[in-house]
Amino acid sequence: MGKTKGFLSYVRRNPALGWGFGILLALFLFTTVGQLFVVRENAYPLKVPVNKPPSAQYPFGTDSQGKDLLAGMVVGTGMTLSIGMIAGVIGLGVGTILGFTSGYYGGIFDTVVKFIVDVLMTIPSYLLLLLIATTVTDPGSMKTVEMALILSIVSWVGPTRTIRSQVLSMKERAFVMMAKLSGMSGIEIILKEMMPNLMPYLAISLAGAVSGGVMGSLGLEALGIGNRREPTLGMMIYWVRYYGAFLRGMWWWILEPVIAIALVFIAFLLISIGLDEVANPRVRRKV
Repeated sequence: MGKTKGFLSYVRRNPALGWGFGILLALFLFTTVGQLFVVRENAYPLKVPVNKPPSAQYPFGTDSQGKDLLAGMVVGTGMTLSIGMIAGVIGLGVGTILGFTSGYYGGIFDTVVKFIVDVLMTIPSYLLLLLIATTVTDPGSMKTVEMALILSIVSWVGPTRTIRSQVLSMKERAFVMMAKLSGMSGIEIILKEMMPNLMPYLAISLAGAVSGGVMGSLGLEALGIGNRREPTLGMMIYWVRYYGAFLRGMWWWILEPVIAIALVFIAFLLISIGLDEVANPRVRRKV
């Protein structure tokens, strides 16, 4: 109970973090609890009348493929967040392992990792994703997990570079030197001394990695690269463009995915701002 009160008290002093988690929680409830109130099959083509504006029967309207947009938003928002989460967790996990090990141990391994990261940083990641996605599988039938794995191929580069630079600075500090003198192994120093000090930064990196995974999936799917039958937010944007919803005045079909996408990015932006206050004492608010 005391910890809960302490957390709520801190959230009141850090409104960005509270609002970010609040929006993310609302999206999570929308895509989980919301499935109890919609027919999941209606999120797929040829299930309901086409091109119906919002009404009591279809609160979000329907599209030109005969999909209930409310059911599509409930199912698709969860799919899009899942893609971002899987890609972000894998990318940050690989980046954390490579960043800590190469930065702490140095040597040939560090040189190789640094070279690969520097080369990949010079290549536009979106162009690389397009090349990989159109090469390894059928772009029109890509599964959600496949999309996330493809995005994770480039999502580890940024975390590796930034974590490595933090480790290079940290390993020269007194507490790491004392840990070495006490006989701790390199793995112990990384896990027990260095990683806890970077936890707030790793949390910020996770928020950024998940947001980047969502953005990458939206970019690919808006071009038709992905499973075109699934009602993800990116595919919804693709069908909006394909059927010319702008020219036909179907505002409900356009507005709903745009609002959901905006809420996702606002949530992760606010979480990053809030976590930055946790990690950076210079911007921390006083009680």
